[in-house]
Amino acid sequence: MYKKFLFLPLISACAFNAHALENNMRPGLWEITTTSGLLTLAEQIPPDQMQNLAKLAKQYGFDMPAIKNGAASSKACITREMAEQKIPPYLHDRQSGCEARNAMRVENRYSADLVCASDQINGQGKTEAILTTPESFTGQTQFKGSVRGVAVDERANSSGRWISDNCGTASMR
Repeated sequence: MYKKFLFLPLISACAFNAHALENNMRPGLWEITTTSGLLTLAEQIPPDQMQNLAKLAKQYGFDMPAIKNGAASSKACITREMAEQKIPPYLHDRQSGCEARNAMRVENRYSADLVCASDQINGQGKTEAILTTPESFTGQTQFKGSVRGVAVDERANSSGRWISDNCGTASMR
């Protein structure tokens, strides 16, 4: 059960990276926050199981986000090249077993269908976001399917804010 709460925030964080579609998104270090009802369970998970979840996330190519009060927070580096691309190359990264399809941008609005088809993750969803300013966005991701055989039907809300021109050690997505 604990593994399923982690899935949607990770997908939302990946979906955020597609929000770099807007040409006037400011490159640099961004903080992404995702909220979901399932994330409220994180405080009930024993530390050793949280370490196992972090290892699982790493297997899918993600760093475990900091989770507190029902929100997952992480940082991502958006390069100038990423911000200028119409469809970033990482949209096609299938390491998590999921891919974005039918990606579309109209002005400051972005949407894509999520399709997951692997032994671990199977299902479909949709992600949408609005770049409200060059330094902020809001969005929503929904997913219905299964994660490691456990049924998932969940929504997550995301927001992002630009922090700095310097990415430091943050990962590039």
